[in-house]
Amino acid sequence: MSGITAQDVQHSPAQSRFDVTVDGQLCVLEYLLQDKVMTITHTGVPDAVGGRGIAGALTRKALDTARAQGWKVRPACSYAAAYFQRHGEDRDLLAS
Repeated sequence: MSGITAQDVQHSPAQSRFDVTVDGQLCVLEYLLQDKVMTITHTGVPDAVGGRGIAGALTRKALDTARAQGWKVRPACSYAAAYFQRHGEDRDLLAS
């Protein structure tokens, strides 16, 4: 494990993304925000640092931020959709 947690992830609202750099590799979760709905469009973790739970940490930070802001979430990328399948406790955030 990388030891990366949601607390390590930075939110960059101006770029509509969450990011963390691990071993010099930029890892991102990108989104679009419209009418209080965060559409997660892409989660990207380079292969060189894959398999360490980084995408999960990015997604956790995005969902925590959405909850704090009162946003709903639409998981348009396959990773985010799978995350919701594994984490039923977050399904209340899903946009209808």
